[in-house]
Amino acid sequence: MAASATPRPAEVQPGRLIAVAYSGGRDSTALLHATARAAAALNAQADSGLQVLALHIHHGLSRQADAWLQHCEAQCAAWAAAGLPVQLRVHRVTTQAQAGQSIEAWARGERYTALDQLCRASGVHLLLLAHHQRDQAETLLLQALRGAGVAGMAAMPAQQWRDDLCWARPWLAQSRQQIEAYVQAHGLSFVDDDSNGDPRYARNRLRLQVWPGLTQAFPQAEASLAVASTWAQEALALQDEVAQADLAGLVSQDGLNLPALLERSPARASNALRAWLGAVSGQPARASLVRRVLQEAAGQESGQWPCADGVLRLYRGRLAWAPALERADLAGSAAPRHEVDLSLPGDYPEAAWGGVWRVQPVLQGGVAPHRLARLLMCARAGGEQFQKALGCPPRSLKKSYQEAGIPAWRRQGPLLLTEGTPVLVFAPGLGLDARHRAAAGEAQLSVCWEPFASGEADIRPD
Repeated sequence: MAASATPRPAEVQPGRLIAVAYSGGRDSTALLHATARAAAALNAQADSGLQVLALHIHHGLSRQADAWLQHCEAQCAAWAAAGLPVQLRVHRVTTQAQAGQSIEAWARGERYTALDQLCRASGVHLLLLAHHQRDQAETLLLQALRGAGVAGMAAMPAQQWRDDLCWARPWLAQSRQQIEAYVQAHGLSFVDDDSNGDPRYARNRLRLQVWPGLTQAFPQAEASLAVASTWAQEALALQDEVAQADLAGLVSQDGLNLPALLERSPARASNALRAWLGAVSGQPARASLVRRVLQEAAGQESGQWPCADGVLRLYRGRLAWAPALERADLAGSAAPRHEVDLSLPGDYPEAAWGGVWRVQPVLQGGVAPHRLARLLMCARAGGEQFQKALGCPPRSLKKSYQEAGIPAWRRQGPLLLTEGTPVLVFAPGLGLDARHRAAAGEAQLSVCWEPFASGEADIRPD
């Protein structure tokens, strides 16, 4: 095998841990071996102490899964005995795919989650994946057949940072033939996943039934499709740059200024909305949702759409996304009326109300601690007066909400009133009543009411 055709591991920094996703198959075996050899060479030159972690994920899907693990254990032990700086880490998946869920998607999600956890637990900042040129070409074809946009056609990036972990694919430009030649040249043994011949899986159907005919008709298909994915990646980067430029000045704590966004061309408005939705929800936005929002929201004052794991709401021209609550909104009449003490900083959960009081020290705009010692927490009963600033007359709570443009979903939650003759102290969405704000230089606390996000109901006070 010519030296120029030998796949190279990603560049590594001496003195650091490098991880390789290691299934025991041909590609990951070759990458792990090449990386361990490179690490050994660096250690010999500079005594850097570089170690390579082989990360094996045991899904338990195949009857051969235990045998594959035994093979990986024996392989790594043999290499370590021969002087290669390699160690094996194993994660066993304990969950199962849900009814109707794609086995491929479930296994991929569990694998990436486990790899991320293993890397962070070991202090690894670079993870190598053995995807090669044909994998890239197959990914582009599958995405195209699913009707994907530019993001899907971009296939797999060569490097991608997620927090402080770099997911790198150093062999995306290497052909499968080059990797096979490396395996043969070094006499490497590997496991063969019997599920690779199962045509129930989309990628297998492509490999078994489509790819042979495609490459026979177009011998350069693998390289050409991989190049096409590179062009798609450049187009995706350009889309992101345009989206950020279009969103500049349109996003605030109240959400996205939809009328201003709609002044852009339809293509740019769609691109910017998709980018914003992905940023606020943490999930890629469906093209059907983007089209629906742009069509239905134009000229409307209010609206609501399910989005990712939450809800997208329109109010007075502002789009805002919020995660789904673990509990349904509670009717005020059903929630308890009781005394609370919020005079110390901390979090004060109210399970029956489905939210938490957050109290923090501030330098200005807060309330003196002693004023929070004995308060009545209750639902709106009607007739409450709110004063937004000193010198302004108190207004009814309803009018105060309307004047401030606070949408209905941000008004949910309990009020805080003084005991005895009730005077409003705090209203969700509006904040502290001006009549109770502390004087300049006085110790003071801010008060905020937040509905529980999913999974937050078990929060305890500090």
